[in-house]
Amino acid sequence: MAMYNDKVMDHFMNPRNVGEIENPDGVGEVGNIRCGDIMKIYLRINEDEVIEDIKFRTFGCGSAVASSSIATELIKGKTVKEALKITNKDVLRELGGLPVIKVHCSVLAEQALKAAVLDYATKTGKHYEELDGFNPEEEHEH
Repeated sequence: MAMYNDKVMDHFMNPRNVGEIENPDGVGEVGNIRCGDIMKIYLRINEDEVIEDIKFRTFGCGSAVASSSIATELIKGKTVKEALKITNKDVLRELGGLPVIKVHCSVLAEQALKAAVLDYATKTGKHYEELDGFNPEEEHEH
C-alpha cells in the first residue's frame, strides 16, 4: 500500500464539502474508466461570479477523495476566474504530494471543476477563455 501523509489521510477519512447542491448553478462529472474513479462537482455561484458553495461526490480511491476534498477547499469563496486558475499542481501542493501512481486523481479534481464551470457557462451564456478547448468527455490518461 502506498504511503500517504497525514493531510491526505485526514482528507480521506474526513472529507470536506461532501454531498450535493440542490439546483446547482453548475455540475461537472468526469471519470477515468480504467481506474474507476468518478468525480462529480456541484457549484453554487452568485451574481458576482463568486463560488459560494461547492460540493462533491467521488467514487474512487482515497487519493481521489482527498484530492476532491482539498480542491473544494481551494475553490470555495473564489471567483470563477480565480477557480479556473487552480490546477492539479495546486491540489498536490496543498495535499503535500501523492504517490506517483495516484497523481491522476488530482487531475480529475481539476477536470471536474472545469466541467462544472462549463455547465454554468453554458446555462448562463458566459464565456471563459480558460475553458477553450476543454472537453469533459475526453478519456483522461494517467
